[in-house]
Amino acid sequence: MIKKILFTLLLFCTTIVFSQKSLSEVSVAPNPFTSNTNIRFTSDNEQIILLKVKNILGKIVYEKRFKAIKGKNVILFSKNDLKSGMYIYVLQNNKELISKRFVIK
Repeated sequence: MIKKILFTLLLFCTTIVFSQKSLSEVSVAPNPFTSNTNIRFTSDNEQIILLKVKNILGKIVYEKRFKAIKGKNVILFSKNDLKSGMYIYVLQNNKELISKRFVIK
């Protein structure tokens, strides 16, 4: 009985710790885009964010670190020499990783 209570307590505490997200409301606009787009997100605190862009095969084609402020943040992403197609962008901090898609026309 005590083992069940301890296990349930451990599971509950683990769920609380891992359910706390420090990045939210991640979006890109415009999408699709031709030259530039804005990657928007909300950060619960000041932190370093790593932005990676991967092609459809998973190869990293862009990578840069940004300092996020507490609250709403916007990263201007320029197409530069990337070709038209679908890409996956990843926002990563020391606790979580969020990946979504955007399309370059």
